[in-house]
Parts: sequence; C-alpha cells; structure tokens
Amino acid sequence: MQVLQIGMDEALRIHEAGDQKQWDEFLDKFKPKKTTDDCYTPENVYGAIADWVAREYSLDKTSFVRPFFPGESYQDREYPAGCVVVDNPPFSILAEIIKWYDRKGIRFFLFGPALTIFSARHVDITYICVGADITYENGAQVPTSFITNLDTCRARTAPDLYRMIEVENDKNVKGTKAHPPKYAFPDCVITAAILQRWSKYGIPYRLEKQDCVRISALDSMKEAGKSIYGGGYLLSEKAAQERAEAERAAIVAAAAGGV
Repeated sequence: MQVLQIGMDEALRIHEAGDQKQWDEFLDKFKPKKTTDDCYTPENVYGAIADWVAREYSLDKTSFVRPFFPGESYQDREYPAGCVVVDNPPFSILAEIIKWYDRKGIRFFLFGPALTIFSARHVDITYICVGADITYENGAQVPTSFITNLDTCRARTAPDLYRMIEVENDKNVKGTKAHPPKYAFPDCVITAAILQRWSKYGIPYRLEKQDCVRISALDSMKEAGKSIYGGGYLLSEKAAQERAEAERAAIVAAAAGGV
C-alpha cells in the first residue's frame, strides 16, 4: 500500500509540473519489457519453417503441435502419439524443455537463440545453424537457429531454410539488421556463428557426431581469460578438412555477392 501511495504521489507531482519528458519516463516504468520469452512468431514465418520441416523430414504437418502459450505450462499440454513439436519456446527455459521432451520421447524442432545455440547440450540433439533474423510480433529482432531430435548429425547448415525465413521476414519489416562481430578460428574449430554464415551463403554442410568434441575455449583463449561465446566444437582431421573446404566456398560466394 505504501509503494502504491508513493507511485501516486510521484505521478501527481510530475503531472502538476507539466514536464512531458518526465511524464513519459514515468509511464515507461509500467510498460512490459521485451524479452526473448515473449517472442511470438509471425504466422508467415512460422508457416515457412513448418513447410521446410515437413519436407526435410518427410512429415505430415497435421502432426505438428504448438504447446507454448503465455501463462500456460507446456507440460500440461496434450501430446498425441506421433506428434512433433514445431514451435518457439521461451528461451530462458530451453534446456529444461529439451530434457523434458527427451524423457517423454517426444519429437521436436525448436527455435533457439543463434549465437548460443550450442549451449543446449544436455541430450542427443542436432543444431540447425541458420542464424536468420526474425522480427517477432513484439518487435524484438532475434537471430534464430534451431534444435531438433529429427536429424542424425551433430550440427548442420540449412541454406534453403535461411532463404525461406529471410523472404518471409522481409515481408514483415524493413530496416537495418544487426550482425554479431566475427572472430577467426583455426580449421579444427567450428562455432554456431560460422555455420550460420555458411547457411547465409548457400553452403551445405553436416558435422557428424563422431567427428567432434564440444569445447568452451582454445588453450590460448583460456590463458587470456576468454572463451568461445556460446561454445564450439573441436573437429577431427577429416571434419577439419571439410570445414576448410566449406569456408573457401563461403568466401567465394561472399565475393560474388552471395545472398
């Protein structure tokens, strides 16, 4: 009650002073703040992603379920036999959601934050690294990739999915896109950001599970007290060669104008 009275007194004081700037700042305190948990996907963008998932994994879209709604628990939703969760979950509990679906034997294709997509690693999953900018219905622009148990490799690009999302997202909003800083890594290391760039430039690539080990930093980075943002993977000799070839192809595509 005392807090409420203080708020009312402040509102009255600002209103009587006639200071519009202070009044706007006061009202802004009560506006809901954007978080990645409030990112609801525009229908045209979701439709493009659902079409890709259905085609890529030979699935019937009628089996897709979307269990994430504000104020409701995904664990209380009905999951029919044979269903596939294709949805944008609250990013703050993404690891918890993945573990719960894994225990229940539920198939999923989930949205996730692109740069930290490798952070969700508690079960046997595949990272679909596209890093496509999606402007969600609350106005938040989030570079997005995906996590699934429908695939067999550890990580991969998906250039066609990247293009489909970009086309649909551009229908919803125009403007300058923010891009994360780029860091150079040796051929024996791969990160989500590298895979996302390859998706952008149309480079197909798959990293098999037996060819990689997760790492948080290179030895030289540890000495400097730094780490790989979002984590990365140390590659086998074979995978490192394939990574080098993919990187050369991406450089050529970028020089030619790319996507």
